[in-house]
Amino acid sequence: MYLDHFQLTEPPFLLTPDPRFLYLSKSHSRALTFMQYAIENRDGFAVITGEVGSGKTTLISKMLTELDEDTIVARIYHTHVGSIEFLQSLLDEFDIHEYMNNKVSLLNQINAYLINAYSENKKVILIVDEAQNLSEKLLEEIRLLTDLETNNEKLMNLILVGQPELNETLDQPQLEQLTQRIRFRFHIGPLTEKEMRDFINHRLFVAGVESKLFDEGAMPLIYKYTGGIPRLINALCDVVLICGFSEEAELITKGIVQAAINELEWKPFNDRYKHVDKSELKRKIQKTNDGKLIKLIEDKINRFVKSQDKTMDELTHLFKRLEVKIEAYEDKLSDLNKELKKLSRKIK
Repeated sequence: MYLDHFQLTEPPFLLTPDPRFLYLSKSHSRALTFMQYAIENRDGFAVITGEVGSGKTTLISKMLTELDEDTIVARIYHTHVGSIEFLQSLLDEFDIHEYMNNKVSLLNQINAYLINAYSENKKVILIVDEAQNLSEKLLEEIRLLTDLETNNEKLMNLILVGQPELNETLDQPQLEQLTQRIRFRFHIGPLTEKEMRDFINHRLFVAGVESKLFDEGAMPLIYKYTGGIPRLINALCDVVLICGFSEEAELITKGIVQAAINELEWKPFNDRYKHVDKSELKRKIQKTNDGKLIKLIEDKINRFVKSQDKTMDELTHLFKRLEVKIEAYEDKLSDLNKELKKLSRKIK
């Protein structure tokens, strides 16, 4: 609709994760570097988290375009599954469609595939998207996959990608064995206002715009309503271009941005997500309190068990002492009884 008017070769603000449009902010660039390092050095396990719409999927797509032909990629999106289904999905990604329905057999098949790939000098990467949905049991299965290795290298690189809740799950004490295997953990935060300006201009440039299209005065308003979240920036700016086209504007001004905001009926970012933040904070506090309560109960149970063990030991020792004393008293009573009988005979 607006392409010819703004001299664009393609829509610049689509929500699809096209790596050509990826703007590498400081946090995106660092996350990409960590992932590339882990893959190149067969360094095992990386975790990338970020808010919804922060650009995680686009970042992964960008990384995949830069891999060589000797890299095998398995990418799993469906994470509301059990351990058997997960391992079967992994084999499907390896183009293996005949498998058993028990965990040991599945792990053996995966291990055999990885050893064969390693012998052919191929790198294998497993990317699990939406990893915040993984159960603790399934994360434990993933830990077992990290144990597949040669004497000095991992047979498969693992990258978990998910929302911030993933970090909360990984920080649970019962998953300590898994977290110790994680080589890199990085969180992608929202863009700063300056990064948002560069983000918008970068996407416009990729789409064919060579001159300035957005007035600088419009940028603070865009940031106010998007909070620096790439997906929200794209959603708003696409409507902004439609509004600009309808007004036959050559430059996107603050007034056009406001018109787009009115069409979307958006509230400022901090107001729109205030209830979410409070709810999330409440949930985190509750989760923390529950964890503390559970820990407190566990400590009390452990102390009680230990005290009972100690009490039983003391009682056992006491009973033995009493038994010895009773035996001694019995001997004394027997002797006294004999003496009494002797005295009784003498008196008679």
